[in-house]
Amino acid sequence: MYRILVCDDEKDIVSAIRIYLESAGYEAVPCYNGSEAINIMETETIHLVLLDLMMPVMDGYTCMMKIREFSNVPVILLTAKSEDTDKIEGLTLGADDYVTKPFNPMELLARVRSQLRRYLQLGASPEAAGGASAELQCGPITMKDDSKEVWVDGYPVSLTPTEYNILRFFLEHPGKVYSPAEIYRAVWHDTAFEADNTVAVHIRHLREKIEIDPSSPRYLKVVWGRGYKLEEV
Repeated sequence: MYRILVCDDEKDIVSAIRIYLESAGYEAVPCYNGSEAINIMETETIHLVLLDLMMPVMDGYTCMMKIREFSNVPVILLTAKSEDTDKIEGLTLGADDYVTKPFNPMELLARVRSQLRRYLQLGASPEAAGGASAELQCGPITMKDDSKEVWVDGYPVSLTPTEYNILRFFLEHPGKVYSPAEIYRAVWHDTAFEADNTVAVHIRHLREKIEIDPSSPRYLKVVWGRGYKLEEV
């Protein structure tokens, strides 16, 4: 059974989410601030985190940064409608997706299933099943999909599961241009009204890890008015 950490200082929200998750066959692990979340993450097996941003003791931003110091589990942010800037900052710090409050339970469960699928089957989870060895390469970028390792110019690069899957998508289709909506559907296996912002933040973060000069990318380029492509160098 997959264990999902639910972290929000509003106990009613945690209780409601717990009911939704358990009805879908997941185990919900409740906590009410970022400090509690870190303690649980360091001592227990957690497969996904639902994380509120505005909390006492330790807020979601600080918690997100600390989680990424030792874990690549998927993190879905719980945000308010007015927190567009907060969503972008959270994604920049390493979150994989977000759900806006008040949320539809079916949407929440769909995003949980999507993130778990990518993490456990396609991403960088230690539990991910093996499968055939596959190496993808474009210029100096090399990816070994069986071990989930990435190198740029021979140097290892550490990516979050979402960043990894975006890069793999482009490595599988070098030179082709994809719109943010197409990238979101391919990587998140979903559609979103705010796909442009979500994809842009993750690509910016990915560029910071694979490009020598992220402000003038050599590999992952924007094609104005159309989308993004991985340059065949």
